[in-house]
Amino acid sequence: MILGALVDAGLPVKTLEEALAGLGVSGWRLGARVVKKGELRGTKVEVETDPSVRFDHLDAMLAALDKGRLAPAVRERAGAILRRLAEAEARVHRVPVEAVHFHEVGSLDTLVDVVGAVTGLDALGVEAVYVSALPLGSGTVETAHGRIPIPAPATAELLKGFPVYDNGIAAELVTPTGAAILTTLARGAGRAPAMRLEAVGWGAGTQDLPIPNLLRVLLGTAEGPEGAEVETIAALETTIDDMSPQLYEPLMERLLEAGPLDVFLTPVIMKRSRPGVVLTVLAPPERIDELANLLFRETTSIGVRWSELRRARLPRELVRLPTAFGPVTVKLSRLDDRVVTVTPEFEECRRIARERGLPVREVVEQVRAEAWRALGTPP
Repeated sequence: MILGALVDAGLPVKTLEEALAGLGVSGWRLGARVVKKGELRGTKVEVETDPSVRFDHLDAMLAALDKGRLAPAVRERAGAILRRLAEAEARVHRVPVEAVHFHEVGSLDTLVDVVGAVTGLDALGVEAVYVSALPLGSGTVETAHGRIPIPAPATAELLKGFPVYDNGIAAELVTPTGAAILTTLARGAGRAPAMRLEAVGWGAGTQDLPIPNLLRVLLGTAEGPEGAEVETIAALETTIDDMSPQLYEPLMERLLEAGPLDVFLTPVIMKRSRPGVVLTVLAPPERIDELANLLFRETTSIGVRWSELRRARLPRELVRLPTAFGPVTVKLSRLDDRVVTVTPEFEECRRIARERGLPVREVVEQVRAEAWRALGTPP
């Protein structure tokens, strides 16, 4: 269905065939046709494979990728998807990854689906993938291990940390391979990012369901400042007026250890003119539950609210640059591939200032100036 949606959105089937030919593995054939599902139409990509060609272990699939003539980015992403799939199976069966035996997902069809999906996204110029909440499905399905519940155990493992819902349909709506592709490649999940919509594709499945069995892909250009990455973040807040001020420092340390994007306090005047504090935590949306529980445990709050925000984020990197004080780490931010900010790591500058008896401000300014000179870019 992923391949069908990409083809429906404009990906030439020939591009897929040429990329898959680079695998150097025979026994497969692609076909594409428009089909009707309910009152909607979509593209069904049919993958016919030789059932005798199998890859029963992760190493066998990775070896096929390594031997092929794939683009490096395609090979790397396809390998990451297959490893994630094997890791999920390993957790289900309580065995090491190298001991996992692929049954249903060991067919050539899996390799074609994974390499085809990555190739298609690359050919369409997709730089970031976001997925909506995924339907779990229900009922049972026959496998090499017998009849098992839906979602399949490996699928459930792969969907950890991603939003899911029950639409009431008793069928397998997300397969392990589909879950591995989506959850490995997704940069975000839940709400669709703000973008200028440019193409829509519908990929048809085989089953006939109470609703049209189609996967929709929306292709577009992210809205926001040119050269910046636009992403969704969550803002968790709680307002506190009955906690000792001494507890805020260890609280913020504990929150920062949990890995949010930022934590800050804002003084406010509450009802009856009581002074209070708004504690705000910025974090990826998938961390909402964990951080809300932490706030309940570590504060006197009895209520936490949250909302999703959009932000434009400049690409940045940490580099070690030579200075008069020795190598110092600085953070570089770029806009349109041009460095626009240089920020020395404060803790390193503070350590240098303490060791040399210098003002911290002087060390920070000198490191920043030397960093700009080393980069050969004017501030």
